[in-house]
Amino acid sequence: MSRALIGLAAAIACAAPVAAMAQAALCMLPAQIDPLPPIRAESARRIVPVGGYTLAASWSPEFCFSHRDDQSSAMQCSGRMGRFGFVLHGLWPEAANGPPPEWCAAGGIAPPPSPQALRPHLCMTPSARLLGHEWARHGTCMAPSPEAYFRTEAGLWGALRWPDTAGMARRRGLTAGDLKAAFLRVNPAWRAGQVAVMVSPKGWLTAIQLCYGRDLHPAACPAQRRGASDDAAMKVAGFR
Repeated sequence: MSRALIGLAAAIACAAPVAAMAQAALCMLPAQIDPLPPIRAESARRIVPVGGYTLAASWSPEFCFSHRDDQSSAMQCSGRMGRFGFVLHGLWPEAANGPPPEWCAAGGIAPPPSPQALRPHLCMTPSARLLGHEWARHGTCMAPSPEAYFRTEAGLWGALRWPDTAGMARRRGLTAGDLKAAFLRVNPAWRAGQVAVMVSPKGWLTAIQLCYGRDLHPAACPAQRRGASDDAAMKVAGFR
């Protein structure tokens, strides 16, 4: 990723209200973060030209329904460190054609982010392990360091607003298109074809994926990122 794109993401964050952090109610940062081990690639290294980016935001209440007792998810799911709505899963580079780049570190082993690099971003992505994984799998293909990758994510994340998705948990007859429309109302720079709502096989909201061009401005989603149809029935897990 070029320095110009990293600078653009920072400029976007400074120009926009930091509304996304409201998704982390009363977030408390841990007093100590254990260092991560070196992160080994889980599949073959793939270096291909970048054609755009996808920012994936997970709906935390749905994730925590099945991970509440998972110690590695304690910050996000225990309730002791705050309550989380949408959280940033990661920023993924997409290929101009075909499978995306991934695991781009030389030798298949990425140097882990330091605790100091991880800590400022834990209210955005409340898992040090996930931050490290996303850096190794995706960030190494688009940024020169974990710090640069996380700053780029934070720049885009800070420019977003989120609708009252938790309030939708009480609605019946909800569709994926209802949530997309709510997102577009509070983010008027976005268009429907640039936003994908993801649901589980049982119809529960799992994520929103946002598509960007190489210039980090909203762009049409590729076929593999189009998500559920607007008329697909959808349920929203509420806070527990």
